[in-house]
Amino acid sequence: MEWKVRYFDYPLQFGIHEKEYTEIIKDTLARGAYILGEDLMRFEENLAGFVGAKYAVGVGNCTDALLLSLHAAGVGRGDEVISVSHTFVATIEVIKFWGATPVFVDIADDHNMNAALIEKAITKKTKAIVPVSLNGRICSDIDKLVSVAEKHGLAIIEDSAQSLGATYKGRGAGTFGLAGCFSFYPAKLLGAFGDAGAVVTDNTEFADKIKMLRNHGRGKGTDINLWGLNCRMDNLHGAILDFKLTKLPGWIKRRRAIAGLYNSGLAHLKQLRLPSPPVEGGDYYDVFQNYEIEAENRNELVNFLNARGIEVMLPWGGKGVHQFTALTLNTFNLPRTDELFRKVVMLPIYPELDDEQVKYVAQAICEFYNAGQW
Repeated sequence: MEWKVRYFDYPLQFGIHEKEYTEIIKDTLARGAYILGEDLMRFEENLAGFVGAKYAVGVGNCTDALLLSLHAAGVGRGDEVISVSHTFVATIEVIKFWGATPVFVDIADDHNMNAALIEKAITKKTKAIVPVSLNGRICSDIDKLVSVAEKHGLAIIEDSAQSLGATYKGRGAGTFGLAGCFSFYPAKLLGAFGDAGAVVTDNTEFADKIKMLRNHGRGKGTDINLWGLNCRMDNLHGAILDFKLTKLPGWIKRRRAIAGLYNSGLAHLKQLRLPSPPVEGGDYYDVFQNYEIEAENRNELVNFLNARGIEVMLPWGGKGVHQFTALTLNTFNLPRTDELFRKVVMLPIYPELDDEQVKYVAQAICEFYNAGQW
């Protein structure tokens, strides 16, 4: 298939800054700066400032970030952790890894955790809440979520893998609880050339523990202070990400512009449910990691778009975590999540797309629904 609009274009994105990337790689390797070097520490400092947290700790990926954060928060065997099924399996597998039990609540219409349902899911075994801020939008009614967590003495570990740069009332994703976890998978808002992630927190003791846990339990010296793992971010990734971080505000601005174009071209279609459009000065500042819509006749729409050279994606193959039968988590009643996965599809959105490509996608969708020209 020769795509007219790719869902994501890695070579195109690399080529724009190839000279800068090459220089960073050569400089870092020439200095022999591979593990826990000054480049990583500089990135951690700059990332914390960007997010609005006191500390950032670079780790191997967002799964590591969640895994270490749950452990540092005291989650263990016999505990329960509240989260959602509309997420990548990594959010849930780390709960299972520590012997805890995931408890799902349903989602709201913005596809994120419905905070109004949390309190009913709390039991004596509940230890933490893992809200997932998907698609570049901070979790629904985060004020209520925080209030419930504080009332019941529960830790909040935010899965903010897709929401770096998003804010709610001026406060950054990842800063509403004990810790926030970010992904730098290549297709993310801020992508490495491989896997990488980070934990952010305002808690000094927690940050110090994450630093030890990521590095075999070592503190500042050579002593082993606790049982740990090898979950370090490579220094080379730190150097590349620190450069990319300077470009991120511009990339986010472009993503918001693309989202605005989609909204202009598709908002009149009754067969679609679109994400909230980008607004300036509102409570939510969304960064549009993905443009996730609900569509009637979703499968036929996907085939129609593919035939016109438009590459789209179903999140996680079109299943929520509770729908993978091998994981035996299908006992939860999640009607809104089930409805979403019957209709959900993600349209191309990345900074390198030009306006004509975006309009081509929107026009094709209008054609499918016989909605006339846009």
